[in-house]
Amino acid sequence: MTAAQQMQEQLFPAPIKSVEKGSAAERAGVRPGDVLLRVNGQAVTDVLAYRHLLSQGAATLEIARPKEAPRVMTGVPGTAQDHHRLMLPTPPSLDDTFTFTVEWEDPGLDFEEVLFDGIKKCANKCDFCYVHQMPRGFRKSLYIMDDDYRLSFLYGSFVTLTNLTEGDINRILDENLSPLYVSVHTANQDLRQDLMKWWKLKVKDPQAVQIRGMIERLESIDLYTQIVLVPGRNDREHLDDTVEYLSSRPNVISAAVVPIGLTGHRTNLPDVRTFSREEAQDTLARLNVWRRQFLQERGTRFVFPSDELYLLAGESLPTEEEYEGFPMLENGVGMIRDFLTEGLPELPAALPQPTRVILGTGTLFAESLDRAVEPLRAIGGLMLEVRAVENKTFGKVTTVAGLLTGRCFRHAVKPGEADLLIVPPTTLRYGTELMLDDVSLGELRAELKMDVRAGGATLGELARVILQGAQSSGHQWGMSAHAVKDTAQA
Repeated sequence: MTAAQQMQEQLFPAPIKSVEKGSAAERAGVRPGDVLLRVNGQAVTDVLAYRHLLSQGAATLEIARPKEAPRVMTGVPGTAQDHHRLMLPTPPSLDDTFTFTVEWEDPGLDFEEVLFDGIKKCANKCDFCYVHQMPRGFRKSLYIMDDDYRLSFLYGSFVTLTNLTEGDINRILDENLSPLYVSVHTANQDLRQDLMKWWKLKVKDPQAVQIRGMIERLESIDLYTQIVLVPGRNDREHLDDTVEYLSSRPNVISAAVVPIGLTGHRTNLPDVRTFSREEAQDTLARLNVWRRQFLQERGTRFVFPSDELYLLAGESLPTEEEYEGFPMLENGVGMIRDFLTEGLPELPAALPQPTRVILGTGTLFAESLDRAVEPLRAIGGLMLEVRAVENKTFGKVTTVAGLLTGRCFRHAVKPGEADLLIVPPTTLRYGTELMLDDVSLGELRAELKMDVRAGGATLGELARVILQGAQSSGHQWGMSAHAVKDTAQA
């Protein structure tokens, strides 16, 4: 099939990452590197559509085996472009295809990506958009303004709904893509438009920007919502109105309230600021009135302030029970309480050798972490310091631990001043030892001449990392760092 035919059919070839051993796909001869073209003669846009078609019973899958792409010369000989001529690959041919059929059986395919047609982009230009505040030089994926309802269903990412088409809405309802996670910010339509500033040319359906209408249209879909608060804009009375509206909708399960996040890179952006302690306290006081009322009337607190609000206000965190199972943990709601829930393990009286350990964290969490690890300081030979690391990448206004980078730790820690540096696990790309700026833990070990490890997701895990690192790293790093040379990569 030619590229032109593929475009006309809107075909989205899905590269296959792996094939389950003994599966129908393996029996049919499917191999990693093949691509899925169609299911039951239909083009497939994503893994959700793929699963939906399989759920209907018998399914015929059309597979293509890409041929090696020929290379073609670009540029025009004998012209000014001649010295730029390059041999570039052409799109692979997908003519070599075959089919196989399954009946009520998983074919056994795992794909390279869950979205075959690409990520749906954001239609907004929010005053508080974090992508617009990103410094230059990071990997391209961090600059993608995604707003894809499919990722919301699959992974719990928040979407605004403003870029939905009528077809998207019908698909959500027909396939029951529930729950979804929705950024509401305010139920006041004029205020929401002022905060989010959607691009008319990017809005495919004018009804999609009407947040109340969308919530009511999706009445069969459970919605977890969030409100990003901007001081003086959508807080105070506007916040009360938004909470009141959201709580009136049966399909809205809960609402998270998160203060605006800022970086030091806001050139040519609206003038906004973070919350003062007094404003954070006022916000919590308002929300606590609602939380008590909802708990009495509905058996749930419904609205959940983020950890950052409590830290900004200087107030104690709620108990574990008050988070009601931590439904929006990834949104910063209850992360600290969840971290503290697992207590410290049994601690040794002393270490085999003296060891200096630095716990690096964001300036917002440092004081709380310092209190939490205080019992560890009773261990003989353990010199433990919690270091509040200023964010040199995003600016000192960025205080959360998860946005610290390798550059931040290079500035905050001197080579050889400790045996072990522990960084928050949230600073690492999932499944890797790479930070946001692509600095690896191995690079930090070599440059700082000490062991560098990721901490744990709970206080108990963190303690075990400290003890394990202290017992295995003491003689190789830090205290004897002047003798460490090439072994720094060990």
